[in-house]
Amino acid sequence: MAEQRRTERLDQPREPRGIKLPRFDAEAFGRWSEGIARGMGTANFIVVMTVVITVWFLWNTLAPAGLRFDPYTFTFLTLVLSLQASYAAPLILLAQNRQADRDRLAAEEDRRRATAQKADTEYLAREIAALRIALGEVATRDFLRSELARLAEELDEVGQRRQRLERRQQEKESRQERRGQRPTDGVGLDEPRDDLDGDFARDARPDGTGPRRSEG
Repeated sequence: MAEQRRTERLDQPREPRGIKLPRFDAEAFGRWSEGIARGMGTANFIVVMTVVITVWFLWNTLAPAGLRFDPYTFTFLTLVLSLQASYAAPLILLAQNRQADRDRLAAEEDRRRATAQKADTEYLAREIAALRIALGEVATRDFLRSELARLAEELDEVGQRRQRLERRQQEKESRQERRGQRPTDGVGLDEPRDDLDGDFARDARPDGTGPRRSEG
């Protein structure tokens, strides 16, 4: 007894008492149960089961009495069907639970992706708003076109005004030539006469007191 206590180690957990159940791979068992549930949910399983039960009934009814292994009331068939139902229900539930777990994981992944897409969409919306604000202070193509059109109109108006002034100057020079006067050498209507003009130097001062040129 003392030797047994000495052999016990305190740094290791004590082994549980009782019956040890065999260990199995839960993933492999789950795939197997899903395969069974998937097979039982097809039309082939129903057809095969119907054929087996029909043959069972005919054999145990029409065959000789010595060859009937399950005579009426078909007790053994009832036991087989009960066992099948008792195992089919847990297998189907296990397959459904695994499918529910996959659906839950898929829903979480979809939710994560939706959250990421929402964040990306909000970021892009903010960037687009910032670009719109920045572009609001930049000259657009329509604004440049309107400004260029306005400048072109102003240039056309200046050109037309210049043409009218030149036309008036030409008319004035033609009238002076018809009257026998010398033209003003291209002095415009809007240009003031300066002191260096020869005609102004030979004429009298505006107040009439200036010297006059002697005739003869």
